[in-house]
Amino acid sequence: MRCTLFLHYPDLAESEIDPDEFALAQEAFGDYAGALHEAGVLVSSDILFPAAQTTTVTVRDGGLNYYDGPYSSGKESISGVFVLEVDSLNDALVWAEKCPAARWGAIEVRPTAMTVSNGIWITP
Repeated sequence: MRCTLFLHYPDLAESEIDPDEFALAQEAFGDYAGALHEAGVLVSSDILFPAAQTTTVTVRDGGLNYYDGPYSSGKESISGVFVLEVDSLNDALVWAEKCPAARWGAIEVRPTAMTVSNGIWITP
């Protein structure tokens, strides 16, 4: 089963991040991604730029709209994703528990309903 781990945590300005803590976090994410890869469950991963660099697009009543910033506002935003191919939801939850971001934010685990393969929608 395919699941996506959505990493939610506060966006911090560079001046708010201790360089030593940042280096430790980078190392922890590298180790985590390496463990996912070695276990053969990692499909893809992205760590995102801060929400301030987001553009939200909507089409309403025939009109196209662009908005600076994320779709929802709050202290936390989606800061990254890991897409996993695991045997069960429980396996995805175990991996979420090991994610470094769980220490300072929240990990949302969501199973995949459909995916595209060779241009065709399929149910995994």
